[in-house]
Amino acid sequence: MSQPTLVVMAAGIGSRYGGIKQMATLGPGGEILLDYAVYDALHAGFGEIVFIVREEILDDFRQHVEAGLARHCSVRYALQRIDAIPEGCSVPADRTKPWGTGHAVLAAADVVTGPFGVINADDFYGRESFELLCRYLGGLPADAASEGMALVGYPLEHTLTDHGHVSRGVCRLSDDGTLAEINERKRIQRFGEAVRYAVSEAEWKDVDPSTLVSMNMWGFPASFMRILDERLATFFAAHANELSTAEFLLPEVVGDMVREQKAAVRVLRTQAEWFGVTYPEDRMRVEQAIGRLTQAGVYPSPLWSG
Repeated sequence: MSQPTLVVMAAGIGSRYGGIKQMATLGPGGEILLDYAVYDALHAGFGEIVFIVREEILDDFRQHVEAGLARHCSVRYALQRIDAIPEGCSVPADRTKPWGTGHAVLAAADVVTGPFGVINADDFYGRESFELLCRYLGGLPADAASEGMALVGYPLEHTLTDHGHVSRGVCRLSDDGTLAEINERKRIQRFGEAVRYAVSEAEWKDVDPSTLVSMNMWGFPASFMRILDERLATFFAAHANELSTAEFLLPEVVGDMVREQKAAVRVLRTQAEWFGVTYPEDRMRVEQAIGRLTQAGVYPSPLWSG
């Protein structure tokens, strides 16, 4: 059985690495969070790694990757181009940022031939999560249809920061454990022992801290690329008057398919430790967590020395 591919969304990384959180060195050997994600993915059984990047940062990004992790696995690059849009459409003159996570994944359509996982470049997901996802993808046939989707779900309380609000895809599950609904909550925050999300500037609602949320860790069959391509055309038609700012987001694509009963998404529950640098104040906690894991022997230092 072939090893699944891991697609890493890194197109949001800026061209100047100074101050860009995705490229912040957080490990004792100068590692970034991306290094630990790939290290865990390889140990879990993933094969080729595909990085989605923008053309203007490709050379600098490759320099980091090929100095370390690329010596230990097969690496490919796919470019997320702002002009890679449906025929007959045009890019607004004031459009400056990429089209979103759904568009980013579609950029890898030509290099992904079998089941694949998707992650952000700037999150620490924990090895257990990669093991769950790799085991699931390893059981999919190469020609699996849309029933072969999966989402790794984290308890909300494991993904919060003490320094402000976060944005999370809050999941509701069906009785059979599949995804019934996913709602993006832009502002979720701790208030003492409670966790709440903002309905408006003045109104907040409680949310159960144990509720599962998406951290953009997905599993898909190769056929999902065709679905993304079709839905990108629909997106451009539906947002014709707001293409300066509209985003084609992966959770919204999957959520729409679930509502339309065109997809079944298995939710893989994990208790793995997630962390990331949402605010500058988070950096010390992340450095300390990686330091503890390194001292415990989970990771060597430097990570790619072997």
